[in-house]
Amino acid sequence: MNLPDLKNLSIEPYRNREEVIRQVAAQIEKDFDQFGLEVKFSGEIHNAYEELFNQLNEHIAYLLDRDYHRLVLLLYQIDVNEKQIIRTELDFPDVPKSELLTELIILRELKKVLIRNYFKENPDKL
Repeated sequence: MNLPDLKNLSIEPYRNREEVIRQVAAQIEKDFDQFGLEVKFSGEIHNAYEELFNQLNEHIAYLLDRDYHRLVLLLYQIDVNEKQIIRTELDFPDVPKSELLTELIILRELKKVLIRNYFKENPDKL
């Protein structure tokens, strides 16, 4: 396995890779659970992105409106940085902030899984 280009990462190539989808869903569930936010993946691979996106977007919209401090802590835990957020807002000014943050979270969680898998398969690269 080669390490993917993490700067230009797209979700599309991974939409049908069941093991990667399950790992991303588990990582999202774990990270959100640490902040008392329930995310449950049904296991339906064909609509995993939409299912996870909708659940995350609901939580993010709530946090933006009612608990910004917890949102900042969540983004820090997941490792979505302010620079990425600002750049994405400038690139997509007409997209609601909750949707932008949700997309950034899913991409970051995917990166975590891909990096973890790469180093599991290539321990000599550590």
